Amino acid sequence: MPITAKLDEFGKPAWIALIILGFMAWWPLGLSVLAFTIWSGRMGCGYYGGQERWQHKIERMQGKMDWMRSRMSGGPWSYAPSSGNRAFDDYRADTFRRLEEEQREFREFLERLRLAKDKTEFDQFMAERRNRPPPDANQPQS
Repeated sequence: MPITAKLDEFGKPAWIALIILGFMAWWPLGLSVLAFTIWSGRMGCGYYGGQERWQHKIERMQGKMDWMRSRMSGGPWSYAPSSGNRAFDDYRADTFRRLEEEQREFREFLERLRLAKDKTEFDQFMAERRNRPPPDANQPQS
């Protein structure tokens, strides 16, 4: 079993310990281990993950908001607990409605953005395909 697989089993603390030991032994060794962990994405930093990383964070946040919404509006408590101040409760309810509407609009915007990007890429592919010279039937096959 390679050393990297063994260290991956122990997770980030093992990689951090290896980096520290590398610096203590000989600083270029520590620097190279640090560069490797960042480049390979084992530390979860740098460009590794890119768009998927942010998409994952947004989905996690959405899941948490859905959970909170179900806790506040589900079960025997079909309404948010009252603060005792009717004006504040109305303001809070209005704010929640507005935020949910903005969230819905933002999701629709992201969907339209993804669709436009996909369409642009497909149109570019089709244009390249149309502009490609046809294979000549007169040329001998080798």
